[in-house]
Amino acid sequence: MLIDTHCHLDASEFADDRDAVYAAASQSGVARLVIPAVSLASFAAVRDCAARYPGCVAAYGIHPLAVGSARETDLAALRRWLTTEPAVAVGEIGLDHYVADVDRQRQSFFFVEQLKLARDLNLPVILHVRRAVDAALKELRRVFGRSAVPGGIAHAFNGSRQQADEFLKLGFALGFGGAMSFAGSTRIRHLAATLPDEAIVLETDAPDISPVWLNGGRNSPAELPRIAAELAALRGVSTAAVAALTAANARRVLPGMIPFPDQTITLSTSLVVP
Repeated sequence: MLIDTHCHLDASEFADDRDAVYAAASQSGVARLVIPAVSLASFAAVRDCAARYPGCVAAYGIHPLAVGSARETDLAALRRWLTTEPAVAVGEIGLDHYVADVDRQRQSFFFVEQLKLARDLNLPVILHVRRAVDAALKELRRVFGRSAVPGGIAHAFNGSRQQADEFLKLGFALGFGGAMSFAGSTRIRHLAATLPDEAIVLETDAPDISPVWLNGGRNSPAELPRIAAELAALRGVSTAAVAALTAANARRVLPGMIPFPDQTITLSTSLVVP
């Protein structure tokens, strides 16, 4: 079975065919989808997706690129959602130092406050850390100190091996998706090939981060089997082995994940690497 640990199924890009997108993913062998919110305005849509589609689970948080329009009272609302609605993580939260004209101080404030919520509620976090890995690690250590970090996922990881190892020490897994399919993404591909088995989870970030074969088109969770095959080729193992180890990792770092039923979904044999 496959788990898409980061899929914005609630996004407006899926408004016209969301049922079909979910059905295609399910039929392709994607058994679980984690739907992370990005702002208070998206919470209800995320909840509704998780309720409507079997195997979908919700995470709630305020994205670093959404903090400009967020209010501090949104943090209290987030706490209410996390304590009254089923949630596997606080997310998508973090820092984004790639966009030049953002208020980094405001990003840091919202990030730290959401980390405190995760600490208080003992929930994992789903992190956005674009060009901000060291800064995010610093805040994680500052908030959690000597206490155990609840862990989680560093989504769309594109840092160094040293930074990857620091996340692993804190109990995180690292998300790999469509970016790994580009031949020019040498660092991501090297990490995907060489990190220990327990380090990696799969994601699509649909509708974003489209794999190379979509030529910039809309991404969807049904692409996950082919993304898994790409990872399998890099690691020299079968797609089935990749599906098993990444699903186990996802369940470990997101322990609130719905238990798997006693069933087997067979992946297309055309996606298996000997």
